Amino acid sequence: QVQLVESGGGLVQPGGSLRLSCAASGRRCSIYTMGWYRQAPGKQRELVALISSGDSTTYADSVKGRFTISRNHAKNTVYLQMNSLNPEDTAVYYCKADRWAYPPYWGQGTQVTVSS
Repeated sequence: QVQLVESGGGLVQPGGSLRLSCAASGRRCSIYTMGWYRQAPGKQRELVALISSGDSTTYADSVKGRFTISRNHAKNTVYLQMNSLNPEDTAVYYCKADRWAYPPYWGQGTQVTVSS
């Protein structure tokens, strides 16, 4: 089993930055595609960014140029650097581990609030 724990969320002013971390335990996640998703109140969960086992990346149009997903294979940790945050980025951010043909693993989420 894989356990995912997100951290780094909090309250930030518009235009500010946060760095989220997703630490994996139980299994090494280097073979997984890792993703960050977010869910705002009353809205569906949406994809933010993906990083493959080969470290290729994909971003939602809404965060391109502002967010960067990365991973440290040695630390079994995935990061999401978020810059130029705006109130529309307010959501609970979830880490996800995907392996083809297997059910995904989800973290419990970390709250990001962007407000003045």
